[in-house]
Amino acid sequence: MTRRAAISGTGSALPARRVSNQELAEQVDTSDEWIVERTGIRFRHIAGPDETTSTLATAAAQHALDAAGMEAGQIDLIVLATATPDQTFPATATRVQAALGIDDCVAFDVQAVCSGFLYAVSVADSMIRAGAATNALVIGAETFSRILDWEDRNTCVLFGDGAGAVVLTAEEGGEQTGRGVLATKLHADGRHNELLYVDGGPSTTGTVGKVRMKGREVFRHAVVNLANVLGESLSAAGLAPEDIDWLVPHQANARILDATARKLGLDPSKVVVTVDQHANTSAASVPLALDQAVRDGRIKKNDIVVLEAMGGGFTWGAAVLRY
Repeated sequence: MTRRAAISGTGSALPARRVSNQELAEQVDTSDEWIVERTGIRFRHIAGPDETTSTLATAAAQHALDAAGMEAGQIDLIVLATATPDQTFPATATRVQAALGIDDCVAFDVQAVCSGFLYAVSVADSMIRAGAATNALVIGAETFSRILDWEDRNTCVLFGDGAGAVVLTAEEGGEQTGRGVLATKLHADGRHNELLYVDGGPSTTGTVGKVRMKGREVFRHAVVNLANVLGESLSAAGLAPEDIDWLVPHQANARILDATARKLGLDPSKVVVTVDQHANTSAASVPLALDQAVRDGRIKKNDIVVLEAMGGGFTWGAAVLRY
């Protein structure tokens, strides 16, 4: 028997304000047609003054706990993926911990931008497999609107705010038959910093900075890297593309999703797509899409689900799980 981390509940949260392409076009030199043609995005949610990364993360976490039928006090690990923390320190995970009323558990942030949730899942799965945790909250949460240059139409139209969460619980199962995370593969290549980055930070400019991106180059790397890591993770799990019931990808650009599916020879109907409604929510995009597909009944118990993402750094990764 193998001890692994199985998803026992999912949850998500979105800011109240929903912004259409038409509304953005009133503020920026762009149009609904331009955005949809290049990205597939139609709407995004933008956090209000009282909505922060931690408030969104806490709401998503509570929904995941409710879905799992679990009390917050049963959680012994919180791993929160974000590039937009409430404060430089302490970790936003500790703010979520306090908001949930948990007196003591391991709680920390990971920062791998859009790949952050995959990194967080891998960390939590490793800790659960090692016996260092039994019930973990893994959260991806962002308020990317806070670091956007609203005069740069090439970036500001692409991103939104939100949070998604899963409860991972230790389960014993057969190597090939048990539920849970079957394999994860992570990568990073810091040589590509200038293609997607924020032009600020505490130790450089002393400011938060704004998102900068060279979209064409990012697109090229994304299609190749995501197809490769998906193949790696499936091979590690002893599976093939035809075994996938659902692919839940990072929601950056509809064209990247289409190109990745084609490279894998995967039926597009097996790809969960929410980019049209949420835009790119960075570390939140995979768990947001996962929660939507679970709650609308597409993802069912024992389905083979593959999660994947690529973000600034570059970082990229994939996880294969039996739901």
